Parts: sequence; C-alpha cells; structure tokens
Amino acid sequence: MSSYSINLNPPPTNEPSQDGSKLPFTLGDVKAAIPPECFQPNLGKSLFFFGRDILTIGLLYALAYYIDSWWFFPVFWVMQGTMFWALFVVGHDCGHQSFSKSKWLNDFIGHLCHTPILVPYHGWRISHRTHHLNTGHIENDESWYPTTKSYYDEMGIIEKVGRYYVFLLAYPIYLFKRSPGKRGSHFLPSSPLFKDKEKWDVLTSTILWISMIALLGVLTYQWGWMWLLKYYAGPYIVFVMWLDLVTFLHHTEEDVPWYRGEDWTFLKGALSSVDRNYGFISHIHHDIGTHVAHHIFLNMPHYNLKKATAAIKPILGEYYHSSEKTIWRSAWDSCLSCHFVPDAGGKVYYTSPHKSQSSN
Repeated sequence: MSSYSINLNPPPTNEPSQDGSKLPFTLGDVKAAIPPECFQPNLGKSLFFFGRDILTIGLLYALAYYIDSWWFFPVFWVMQGTMFWALFVVGHDCGHQSFSKSKWLNDFIGHLCHTPILVPYHGWRISHRTHHLNTGHIENDESWYPTTKSYYDEMGIIEKVGRYYVFLLAYPIYLFKRSPGKRGSHFLPSSPLFKDKEKWDVLTSTILWISMIALLGVLTYQWGWMWLLKYYAGPYIVFVMWLDLVTFLHHTEEDVPWYRGEDWTFLKGALSSVDRNYGFISHIHHDIGTHVAHHIFLNMPHYNLKKATAAIKPILGEYYHSSEKTIWRSAWDSCLSCHFVPDAGGKVYYTSPHKSQSSN
C-alpha cells in the first residue's frame, strides 16, 4: 500500500498583484465554469486508453518483427517512440491520481506504463508534483525554468548548446542529476526531492527500474546489440525526444510570464503555460498539449481537458495562452528567443542576447 496522499485540489490562493492589480477572476470562478463531471475519472475510459496504447505497441512490435527490414526500422522507431510517449501520458494521469479513484490502482497502472520505458514512476511522480505546485516560479519550479541574465553570461559554450539546442535528449540526464542548479536523483530516497515518508515509494520504483535494465541486459545478451537498437533503443530515443519537446513547449514562450517572490501565486503560475495543437498527434498522445486547464486542475483526466478548456477560456480572457504556430516553428522560435530572464523583477519574460542588445 502506498504511503502517500495527494490533495486533489490546487492549493487555495488569494491573488495578490499582477502588475499591481488583482487578477479579474479567482480560482473559484474558474472552477465554477467547468462542468462538474470533468473532474471525475471514468475508469472505463481510462482503461480503454491504456489498453489501446498497449495493443498498438504490441501490434507495432509484431509488424517490425514480421517485416524485419532496415528500410522499415526508422519508421518503426518513430511510430513506436510516439506510442511510448502516449503510454507515458497515461502514467502521467496515474501520477496525478486522475486515472481512477483508487490510489492502489493508479500506482499499479502507473508502474505498468512507466517501468517499461525506464521512468521511475514514484520518483517522477513526486518531482512532477513539485513542478505543479511551483509552476511559473523562477526559483522553485522543478523543470524547464529560465536562467537569469547573469547566469547566462557565465555559461560556457558547451552548456549553452546543450541547454538551448540539444535539449531533446535531456530527460535521462534529468532523472539522474535533476535540472541545472538543483541537486538530487530520482532514484535515491536520500535525494532532496523526497520526504522521509516517501522512501519506500522511491525504492519500489528504483528496484523496478533496475529490474527493467536487467531484463534488457539479458535480452541483449541473448539476441545481441543489434536487437537492442532495432527493438528498444530506437523507439526509446524517439520517446525521450517527444517528452523533452512537449514539456519544453508547455512553458517556453516569450510572451508567457515568470514570477519571483510574492508576485507568484499558484493560479498565476498555472496560467504560465501554453496550449498547443499537435495535429493528428494530439489524440494519439492524449491531448497533453491542452495544458492550461491541466495546470489549474491537475487532478482532471486527460479526456476531459478539451471540454474544460472551452469552458474556462471566456473567464481567462487575455490570461489564456495558446499558440497556433506549427510545433516545429514554435520550437525553433523558442530556441532562438527564450534564453534568459532579467535578474530582477517580480514578473519577467524570456528574452535573448539579440533582443537584449537591441533594447539597450
């Protein structure tokens, strides 16, 4: 039995100033606009999406084994890596306790989703909770937070290239070393990420992760390194690229604010996220690009996010952030324009060396 508990509602917040004035709505106003059924997990729907992903992954493996040709394997890697990412998103619902009303079932399915793709479920769940409780806070957010101008000026060329242009392979490093400027590992109960009462949860996920590595080692020993590349490493790399790309785009846009100190509140931080359209991929990866509503109400099942978003957009007005640019254009523009934020200020925005110089 898991030893943790989760508050299914966001923390209460009395909005202080946004540029010296209150937000024109409260968290209660936003919640009241959403149909109550949007907050209720439907076990049948959740199991359907989980089963659909597992079945698709199995069929893709059978197809790759049947064709067994190098002309097909790159195509297989893209398709299967995308399905690994979709399975991760189902586990993401489990981590937020929105897969079902049962903590035990959520954790069980969460491990089934995450362990095969080398994600330590509880370690990730806890750090992801930290992200949600501090979204948009420059100092306290857990991932994809901006660096300051002074730190940027001290960065070496290798770190800049890795942070701004090769970040699509960052996730495995994050699991072991956390984000730049923070300490801890997702695998060690002694990490600053975790509380003492979370020790056994973390150990459970770490043991399962090691067991998956051991299984891959045994299969590689039996069938060779080429088997590992064709059937696991290729899809895994695509999965990591999807994870890094999507999470980067959730919170990296030059017109989305970041906050410091008392200027930050939970609701302001939750609104510092961006809704994006991934085309036909949106349904495959469970509409995770519909991200604003998810950050305001993290316990909402993914299949209700679109309905909730339609309900809250009139309330949020100009505070709702979305982008109609293509995903690849958005990623490229953010890479060029979102390098750092000013060293001072309660509400700040991303900028880049080029824009910083032109404004002086």
